[in-house]
Amino acid sequence: MNAPGFENITAMGQELSPEQLALLCTTITRNWSWWEEDVDEDLARAIDFLKKGSKPTVHLTRHGGQITLHPDRHSYTYTYGSKGLAGLAHNRYALLCAIFASIGGLSFGYDQGVIANVLVMKDFMTRWPISPLEEGFMTAVLELGALIGALCAGIFADNYSRRFSMFVSCVIFCIGSAFQCGAQTLLHLFIGRAIGGVGVGALSTLSPLYMAEISPPEVRGSLMALEQFAIVLGVVLGFWLGYFTRNIPGPASWRIPLGVQIIPAIILILSCAFLPASPRLLVLQGKYDEALASLAQLRLRSPEEAQNDPLIQIEFLEMRVEATMVHRTFGTAENSKSRLSAEWGSWKRLLGNYYRDRTMVGVLMAFFQQWSGINALLYYGPILVRNIGLSGGNVTLLVSGGIGIVQFLAVLPVIAYIDQWGRRPLLRGGSIVMTFSHFSISILIVLFSSDWAAHSTAAWIGVGFVYLFTAAYGMSFGPVAWVLPSEVFPLSMRSKGVALSTASVWVNNFLIGLITPVTLEWSAAGTFMMFAAASFLAYIWVTYTVPETANVSLEEIDGMFKSSAGREEIIMKAQIEEDLGLRDLMTRLTADGGLNVHE
Repeated sequence: MNAPGFENITAMGQELSPEQLALLCTTITRNWSWWEEDVDEDLARAIDFLKKGSKPTVHLTRHGGQITLHPDRHSYTYTYGSKGLAGLAHNRYALLCAIFASIGGLSFGYDQGVIANVLVMKDFMTRWPISPLEEGFMTAVLELGALIGALCAGIFADNYSRRFSMFVSCVIFCIGSAFQCGAQTLLHLFIGRAIGGVGVGALSTLSPLYMAEISPPEVRGSLMALEQFAIVLGVVLGFWLGYFTRNIPGPASWRIPLGVQIIPAIILILSCAFLPASPRLLVLQGKYDEALASLAQLRLRSPEEAQNDPLIQIEFLEMRVEATMVHRTFGTAENSKSRLSAEWGSWKRLLGNYYRDRTMVGVLMAFFQQWSGINALLYYGPILVRNIGLSGGNVTLLVSGGIGIVQFLAVLPVIAYIDQWGRRPLLRGGSIVMTFSHFSISILIVLFSSDWAAHSTAAWIGVGFVYLFTAAYGMSFGPVAWVLPSEVFPLSMRSKGVALSTASVWVNNFLIGLITPVTLEWSAAGTFMMFAAASFLAYIWVTYTVPETANVSLEEIDGMFKSSAGREEIIMKAQIEEDLGLRDLMTRLTADGGLNVHE
């Protein structure tokens, strides 16, 4: 069936106001594949709803949730409770599971934050006087291991389970941490960071994946924000624990902070025995009874209640629709050879004509996130601060430790208002401020580095610009780079697209960690100018390439790119929804009338 032409809509809707006509066009654009064979009849009915000022019908459910049926008879939204803090309290079991899963993000952030202090501790520097290249490799080898872990985690999680994959990742991370804590040679440290990196990279993929799959729709954003919150919190804890242990005599000064990171990993290992299985993965594997039981547990419903709860039935059917789309898109392979072929084919599609422009958005977003210089500050904060004129171990560490705190505070308002402010304004504004900050620091180094002692004010102004950059990053490329990849890809390619974008994060993180000590030794001013140039290129790229995806449907996002992949998937999805009974469920709810509560 073809979508109704907009000239037909305009002709039949002559008595509508411009606002009503715009609403009608948007509704049809998003939902036309649900409409029955008699397009004119459906169109006339929708126009009649608008003329009468019809409002959505809200069906209240037993446990405080609601289903909102829109006037077009086919589109709907549903929630298990309120949004925000009240919603988190209402979904307390899912919140508890997400808190434990976010420990993976805490480990990720802690490992990033702790190395900055370890590299400048007296006992460490005396025991192993390393060159700038070795220093860079020690930091970057974790990113190399994380790249391997991130790429393998998705495949391993699909073949086994999210919980078991997190368990194995934590064990690997603990082995790496033990190597670092008990290192007797520099090689032990390198090996430990490489092994730990595999665990960190896998957890950076698995934790948010599991959290997204267990979250109720109305608090999914809040629970995903918990992952970002845990990462930044880990950075802060890692740095400041190292700060407070720096004066302990002997190797305990650096062994303690490197060893403490085992504790949260062990907590997550124990938690994996109690976390419920991902209902979405169980559906994908065809284990429908187990999936329904897991979903009921996560939504605090008994098995008997789950059979009759319309909210559970809607969410369960949506999971089945998504799984069926994946199977129809990629097929269901029965042997290892065909599974490998199908897996390789799905990865190749990301670089094909349909998805290449979307893939570039995800990959380049990660590229500019890393080349903005944030991880150079986290890894080498004390060294960078010394290069802008501050001396003394205490002052240097306190100033560089503030970087994590500023980033932590800057992320909070974005979590609450990212949908209202939009992605592009945050990215463009952030890149401008980051460019200005790096450029200003570079100029200050050129002008005053020959005699910082006589220009202490200039040194503190440089620190102010470091904090300004960190705040701009925390409100732009920090959070948005994790949001966009999940929005620009159609459903069937989303997991692969996000995985490739995450791999780009680790590749560029590796390069930054490797070359920053070398470029600092060559020219501190040149290092900051390099970050300024990258931030300016990011502004140009965002301005002319990145679409605004806030509050935009999949079909509307599709129009921003070259292909029609999203529209084709909408047609497929509509047919699957009808085949599996989701449309019939909506029809029954419409006929029942619910509690007839109107908003």
